[in-house]
Amino acid sequence: MAKKTTPNKKISAKKPAKKRTTGQKIFRFFWLVFLWFNIISFSVVLLYKFVPVPFTPLMGIRALEHNEAGKDMVCSHEWVPIDEISLNLQKAVIASEDSRFLEHSGFDFEAMQKAYKNNSKGKKLKGGSTISQQTAKNVFLWQGRSYLRKGLEAYYTVLIELVWGKKRIMEVYLNSIEMGDGVYGVEAAAKHWFRKDAASLTRYEAAGIAAILPNPRKYKASNSSSYINRRKAKISREISFVKLEY
Repeated sequence: MAKKTTPNKKISAKKPAKKRTTGQKIFRFFWLVFLWFNIISFSVVLLYKFVPVPFTPLMGIRALEHNEAGKDMVCSHEWVPIDEISLNLQKAVIASEDSRFLEHSGFDFEAMQKAYKNNSKGKKLKGGSTISQQTAKNVFLWQGRSYLRKGLEAYYTVLIELVWGKKRIMEVYLNSIEMGDGVYGVEAAAKHWFRKDAASLTRYEAAGIAAILPNPRKYKASNSSSYINRRKAKISREISFVKLEY
């Protein structure tokens, strides 16, 4: 009886996977880091467009500094909507910190150039940071002057300008910025310095808070020094010329 023969099937051997070179592995690692950083950072910025910012890196840093100095770890912070913040204060910080806030797209290159010229002449060091840049730094980053931090600050500044818009930037700024030793945000500052809420601040009181922002742990918004009183008077006058149209 004849045997039934079946044709031999060719067994195709799988080709071994091509190994990545060291350069390709490094590139892939940094590409994934870059990709995930952008996804996470954009997601957080988008979240903070609608959700109050509960905590900032600076609050944590200051709390640790207090602890190391043997002080109580104080962090007074209370979020309020921008509609409950005095227009006087909104105008005061624009007059004091960033006169072109409503005009620029996050960076005031004229102010930067002016600050560079003043600093190169040996005058008192001044920055050209806008309210948008300060907000990006306060909410997402640490203090310092490294190129890495400045680069990340620029990145977040562009992002919040695109996603948040001016009104939200102002709202987050006024609710997050340091306004005294362990005092963060305008509501806590109004109660700390003037025993009232943020909506009730007068022009001169708002000017007082804005006047201490360069160094809120050194200066006082009430019972101020002659230097701060001069700044208050100047800011108070300039408030009249600020047109607030978000």
